[in-house]
Amino acid sequence: MNKFLEEILEQPEVVERALKYYTNGFGLQSLEKIKKASVDREFEQVIFTGMGSSYFVSRAASILFNTLKIHSYALNASELLHYDLSLLERKTLLVCISQSGESFEITEILRNLPSGVFCAGITNEENSTLAKKADVALFCKGGKEEMTTTKTYVLTSIVAFILGWHLAGIWNDVKINMINHLIGNIKLTLKNYVSWLSPVLDFMGDLSAIQIIARGPAFSTASQSALMFREAVRIPASDILGGEFRHGPMEMVSEGFKAIIFAASGKTLAQSIKMAEDFSRYGGKVLLISNEQLYVSEKNIFLIYIDVPDEFLFSVAAIIPVQLFIDACAKSKGFEAGGFSHGAKVTLTE
Repeated sequence: MNKFLEEILEQPEVVERALKYYTNGFGLQSLEKIKKASVDREFEQVIFTGMGSSYFVSRAASILFNTLKIHSYALNASELLHYDLSLLERKTLLVCISQSGESFEITEILRNLPSGVFCAGITNEENSTLAKKADVALFCKGGKEEMTTTKTYVLTSIVAFILGWHLAGIWNDVKINMINHLIGNIKLTLKNYVSWLSPVLDFMGDLSAIQIIARGPAFSTASQSALMFREAVRIPASDILGGEFRHGPMEMVSEGFKAIIFAASGKTLAQSIKMAEDFSRYGGKVLLISNEQLYVSEKNIFLIYIDVPDEFLFSVAAIIPVQLFIDACAKSKGFEAGGFSHGAKVTLTE
């Protein structure tokens, strides 16, 4: 078994570890410190920032916060560093996300923070620069990750959601049970993956490029999926919002076009299903991942059902079958997924 697959299979265990950490002891105390600061300092806004996977998580987290009526933005850390630091002049809770805690842009932001800005860090590395310089550090508890991001994407998403629920006063048994249900779904997906993965590989065939589409919080998962295809399978992969795809890119759909669509139950489910049907009608193939039990008759649509009703946690669960698919795609091309030949796991320069 290769290291990339090993890290995929570790995910139920590490999510259980993180859940335990944020239901008692130091994890819960850290959440309380941030909540107290938000009351004492009367923050006017929350800004999430990160690079790569951490930026994708920032976007989903910001949507959750806005849904909870906590005014929030997600900004790419490089853009924040060079162009948008003036936004921090307002009363701001800055949430810096970096799995390593050493990403160049994050460490530079910490070095250039205006005085008085309260910084919460979300990181996997407890001795990192981010962990040491943030006012409060929230740890992912994922253990070492060597390959293309898998388990730390899942963990960082969950920790960011827990922060939002805690600030809104709804980090409770209901949410804990929802995460336990998520863990059960991940275990089931991993346990049975050999049985469903082979038909997916046959359906999609050889990939030379892929388009990945979603709306809402699942767009973060679309972006993460595209990044993994580029890193681990080394093929062109693009992520795009479902609404944007109607504005021009639809013209490239024809025989040979291949896509993954994340269709979450919620405000835009119908639009996502309609897009999959249109792709099929124009000759494209679609791997449709949804938390709705849909009836799909089109031969060019392959449905994967994810039994996680919550739209935000669906965005976490939905990455698991894609991770496994990517591992299999890389193997079919004759190499192991997840290593780096032109870069490194931690980016220390711009």
